Amino acid sequence: MTRSVFRFLSRQPDPIEIGNATHVLRLPKSTDYRQWYQLRSESRAFLEPWEPTWRADEMTESAFRTRVIRNEQEFSSGQAVPLFIISRDGDQLIGGLTIGYIRRGAAQCCMIGYWMGERYAGKGHMAQAVKLAIPYIFSSLQLHRIEAACIPENHRSIRLLEKAGFQREGYLREYLKINGQWRDHLMFSLLSQDSMQHKNSSD
Repeated sequence: MTRSVFRFLSRQPDPIEIGNATHVLRLPKSTDYRQWYQLRSESRAFLEPWEPTWRADEMTESAFRTRVIRNEQEFSSGQAVPLFIISRDGDQLIGGLTIGYIRRGAAQCCMIGYWMGERYAGKGHMAQAVKLAIPYIFSSLQLHRIEAACIPENHRSIRLLEKAGFQREGYLREYLKINGQWRDHLMFSLLSQDSMQHKNSSD
């Protein structure tokens, strides 16, 4: 098993990098726009059924730059860690994974969400990204619980979470407005002790 490498950089706009031999997770940069635009544009029909309605200016460069600034602010304030998934093969942007809704205090919890470009889906890339994110969440962020919610018809996402050791907890009625409609979701969670048990059983 490839050992994850955690590297913290001292300067913006890339203060964090989580990687292994094949993939890197890092904060988005303004210079990512062209790759992001191409990947999201060609994957639109693939992604829209699982995401909130795209805004009219969704794909503009100005909206992307605003998003990058907001991402950096959320990271700096400890609210979220929005990451791009980069394949080391050609330094190619292939998707995204966000560690969001970080709650401290008594909760010590977060929620993850993710997306993958259509041409890279079903090839194990997201499994690698989740595998990189989990130890970062439990070790570096020192959180206790990871939550993930997905639409019941999203069988690919359900398989991904279950393979990573997440447990199904409940059914949330009209939990999020997805593609213009309030959709029910399944709630999954992974606890820090679950992660260790899952790792030991899969080694």
